Amino acid sequence: MKCLLVEDEEKMVSLLRQGLGEEGHQVHVCTNGRAALGQEPPEDYDVIILDWTLPDMDGVSVLRQWREAGTQTPVLMLTARGTTGEKVMGLRAGADDYLVKPFDFDELLARLEALHRRGEQQGGPVRLGSVLLDPRRRVLRRGLREESLTAREFSLISALSRQPGEPQVRARLMVQIWGPDFEGSPNVLEVYVGYLRAKLERLGAEDVSIRAVRGVGYTLRVEQGNRAS
Repeated sequence: MKCLLVEDEEKMVSLLRQGLGEEGHQVHVCTNGRAALGQEPPEDYDVIILDWTLPDMDGVSVLRQWREAGTQTPVLMLTARGTTGEKVMGLRAGADDYLVKPFDFDELLARLEALHRRGEQQGGPVRLGSVLLDPRRRVLRRGLREESLTAREFSLISALSRQPGEPQVRARLMVQIWGPDFEGSPNVLEVYVGYLRAKLERLGAEDVSIRAVRGVGYTLRVEQGNRAS
């Protein structure tokens, strides 16, 4: 893997650079947020390790700017406090995973490898009526319009699109997207469904909708006969 490490603690930088290097991975280091935002595009990396606390700006602000610019590189956030609120904020900003300091290096390596595998396994675009779901770029596209997706938005619409028209159980969606140990707001699924609905509406995709199934969860409805290239 080619890794970008955004971390200002010298000891941590040294340990991660040595450990990842011994595993055969390349590591490029930025010690502050502005340097991370100003260097080569994040798309040039396979994974990013981003510390929450940086000397000039917090890691969440860096992450938000990357995601707003359309960057889809998997990001593992490092946090010292590990409170539920902080974890939820990082995930909602677009982090793919998080790890609380101090951590075991083998666990960090396993999480990075899992993120990398997930990215490699993403196939070609998926047709959903008039909309294309592009896993590689993590966008929804209809004609010349595009809407970038955060990591959680992408995971949600991917889960729904595997069986269009079939109700997906709410609890199963929560586990698939936020993991079995998620301790955040129980309404987070509804919030992300709202995000996706808004993006489909901005695309003008009247033939694609996410509908609530009472007592079950959600289903992705795709009407036939309305396809825009």
